[in-house]
Amino acid sequence: MRHAKAEPFAENDRARRLTDRGLAAARDVGAHLLGVGIRPDFAVVSPAARTRATWEAVLESTGDPAHGVSFDDAVYTGGPDVVLEAVQAAPAEAGTVVFVGHNPTAAYLCHLLDDGEGDPSAVSRLLEGFPPGAMAVMEIGVPWADLAAETGRVVGYYVGQA
Repeated sequence: MRHAKAEPFAENDRARRLTDRGLAAARDVGAHLLGVGIRPDFAVVSPAARTRATWEAVLESTGDPAHGVSFDDAVYTGGPDVVLEAVQAAPAEAGTVVFVGHNPTAAYLCHLLDDGEGDPSAVSRLLEGFPPGAMAVMEIGVPWADLAAETGRVVGYYVGQA
């Protein structure tokens, strides 16, 4: 998931907060997840204010208690390979893991993991862009520790609505 809409400026990039529209969109993503029966067990989240707030709003809308989460400094500036390593470190018992970060890394990660056998409509929408508040849902066919290129498939795509 890419963080929801954030203010354009702050004292530094990490401090940028969600706009009201962004907060509403993040809550909408949580409601969508709840509606389709997806309940994240663990999250890898960039430590920026906007990604933390996105994750908190998603959780708030799902009605779930706090989940395991890693606020990883490396995923703030790292590319898809860095995020891949962070997700590989997720607890083996986690059934559903979510990454909340930044673009272009979020979109590139989806393309890296996709084996090309997913939902054509979802893949098409993903290829059109990955705006703030976008989320791709992937089925992963290996343990988290074995996650690698083409070990998953895009089965859903959703953009939070404000």
